[in-house]
Amino acid sequence: MELKEQILKILEENRGKSISGAWMAKKLFVTRSAVWKQIKELQNEGYEIEAVPNRGYSLKPCNDILTAQSIIPYLKGKATGFILDVRKTVTSTNTIAKEMAANGAKEGTVIIATHQTEGRGRMGRTFYSPASTGIYMSLILRPKLSLEDSLLITTGAAVAVAKAIEELTHREVQIKWVNDLFMDGKKVCGILTEASLNVENGGLEYAVVGIGINVSTRDFPDDIKEVAGSIFSDKPKDQPVTSMLAAYVLNNLAETMDNLTDKSYLEDYKKRSFLLGKNINVLKGDKVLKARALDIDDRARLIVEYPDSTKEALTSGEVSIRIDMQDNNKYLYNKNF
Repeated sequence: MELKEQILKILEENRGKSISGAWMAKKLFVTRSAVWKQIKELQNEGYEIEAVPNRGYSLKPCNDILTAQSIIPYLKGKATGFILDVRKTVTSTNTIAKEMAANGAKEGTVIIATHQTEGRGRMGRTFYSPASTGIYMSLILRPKLSLEDSLLITTGAAVAVAKAIEELTHREVQIKWVNDLFMDGKKVCGILTEASLNVENGGLEYAVVGIGINVSTRDFPDDIKEVAGSIFSDKPKDQPVTSMLAAYVLNNLAETMDNLTDKSYLEDYKKRSFLLGKNINVLKGDKVLKARALDIDDRARLIVEYPDSTKEALTSGEVSIRIDMQDNNKYLYNKNF
């Protein structure tokens, strides 16, 4: 770890407190002048560090620049074992994580950025990822799951992120099967899970779960501005909420991903789902099929019923789902749902 990172780590661990330059110099086996130079560099990078005469240096509580050092103080439990790789700008955290996973990166490696130039969503869609208003992260997993059960990763991640956002904002988060999180009717988070199959045993070689959260994004492109939103309209300035949210997500992911096969989180997932009981349009290729969302089974598949009373278990790779707003105020079927 470079000297600047070591100093930042000390300041992050003592955020709001004054730390003597002489004390840091002694602890890090450098001169006070060397500490001062690194403090100046950090200030030039945007860190709000106050120099208090006869007391030392203090990182202001409002400072919210996302780094590994800013996240680590809020990690707990199993999440403290994650390997954090935090960058400002990337093409896509999922793209980078997949390359690293293919080259043997350890489970628990996390790529985190505050800007993506080529952010990706499901079915080849782009994921709008402007600078400094969101969190974009990808976690490398090596789960003992079959391809058929890989949907559990996405649903588990959705519950983990929903709980993290609620912990920070104290507001309700809902889930649109399978991978979108909503607040107040607006999409605030998308999840993209990509995996590599081990052809010898039919299990997963690795999985990468990508998470994009709109923290304080305001100006969305025209094609999504009616459906996209952010968890904050005005981001709080008295806390490092971006760093806190990243840590809360990782804390929950560490617990959920370690217990995927017990499926206990699926009840929580279903309680948050706003599709169940609704009339929906199932998009399969160029076909649009009307259906009713009935349930989510123990493999996280969406159970739907068509007007002819036939039922089907849908997986995310097959379809796209839209709520049928016109038909939700009337009966879609000959039977009374």
